[in-house]
Amino acid sequence: MKTLIRFAAPVMAVALLSGAPLFAHAQAENSAVAQDWNTPPPGTEQAQQGYRDGIQAAQLDHAAKRPIDPKVSHLYVHPPVKGAARDAYRSSFEAGYQAAVKHSTPGAM
Repeated sequence: MKTLIRFAAPVMAVALLSGAPLFAHAQAENSAVAQDWNTPPPGTEQAQQGYRDGIQAAQLDHAAKRPIDPKVSHLYVHPPVKGAARDAYRSSFEAGYQAAVKHSTPGAM
């Protein structure tokens, strides 16, 4: 019986410890994929801010049970940027809004 325990205990420990890195790697890949949609695409600072504002506006519209439409949002109508950056802000805002709607829970928005 002692020889069985002396043999089985190290084998079980090695088996348990060898699987942990595989699970950690799989979790890291899943979290990276989940973060991709809410990361602003490369561009100007105003465009990246528009994307983040679009995500936040979609979440707030959903929570307040308002119509899901980026073009009626206050920040879309009155962007916090001036001049030529307005168009980039608005297009990024709309992209962020649509990304948030697409990645929300099914049927929630």
